[in-house]
Amino acid sequence: MKQGRENAIVFSDPERCLGCHGCELACAVAHGGEDLFAAAAAGRTLRARNHVVAVDTVMLPVQCRQCEDAPCALACPTGSIVQEGGIVSIREKNCVGCKVCVMVCPFGAISVKGANTASSESLTNRGTAQKCDLCVGTGRETPACIDGCPTKAIRLIDLEEFRQGLREAHAAELVRSHAYLNRRK
Repeated sequence: MKQGRENAIVFSDPERCLGCHGCELACAVAHGGEDLFAAAAAGRTLRARNHVVAVDTVMLPVQCRQCEDAPCALACPTGSIVQEGGIVSIREKNCVGCKVCVMVCPFGAISVKGANTASSESLTNRGTAQKCDLCVGTGRETPACIDGCPTKAIRLIDLEEFRQGLREAHAAELVRSHAYLNRRK
């Protein structure tokens, strides 16, 4: 993504989600540094940065929405969470594991991995925050969750294109309302 570009957002369509957890598995493998079989053979636990959640009869993957004015970045006392190039990123080496970001995230999309699995570069033994980073640094062109979803329920949306679509939908609704009111006169 270009520097200075508005944040892209991950859109999840609950009508298409099967709850198969394929997006979680793809994410865990992409961030694990090895394939699933090698991790299992070595006894390593792969951790996803997204989670499929069930609400009533609807399943939906929950992950970082790359907020424009990210509450986690504003609340982070060490400045470990930054917005750069349209992505909200965590600089794990600066994270002290205080969990303030976890508390302020409106989507519940941030977790803190425990001290036993924390990076050796961590400033404390409390662990480090993790969240969706759109697979930056994994060598992938698209986030793994998107490729791992068999029904294409997850996609990356350019925020400006999304806003334009909303404006057009709202304008069409206003035109229909205006026409309806004029017919009633």
